[in-house]
Amino acid sequence: MSVIPWPYRLLALTALGVALIGFGWIKGASHVQARWDAAIQQQALQTAAIRERQAQATVKVVTQYVDRVRVVREKGETIIKEVPVYVPVQADAACTINRGFVRLHDAAAAGELPEPARDADAAAAGIALSAVAGTVASNYQTCHENAEQLRALQVWVGAMTRSVR
Repeated sequence: MSVIPWPYRLLALTALGVALIGFGWIKGASHVQARWDAAIQQQALQTAAIRERQAQATVKVVTQYVDRVRVVREKGETIIKEVPVYVPVQADAACTINRGFVRLHDAAAAGELPEPARDADAAAAGIALSAVAGTVASNYQTCHENAEQLRALQVWVGAMTRSVR
């Protein structure tokens, strides 16, 4: 029986150790890669599900918003058409709208402070009371449309937040 010299034994053991370490390294790396790929796939599925829920919520909110705004517009248009009934020609003749009122109204509509009042503000503006009523009704109609838009936006944001959970 021949005895293998110790340097060859050491070399063989070292080679065996390197081979085992390399094998473990490769197996471990492939295991980690498989887990990584599975996690990425799971995230992609979750993202797709969230996007689907968000799309459904968006369609629902937009549909409700469009319906509510249509109702608001119809009511507003009906109110504006009724101005001559509620503010007849006799009321137009009996009431003069001065320039100061017009300037104040326009400044308020623009969200600005009016200029200081002047003597010229007392003069009639040549605007009928019925025109003022129509303008005010139109402004309120726009305000109600904006309110519906804000409500819909709040519902949509809530739905987007809930769909992520």
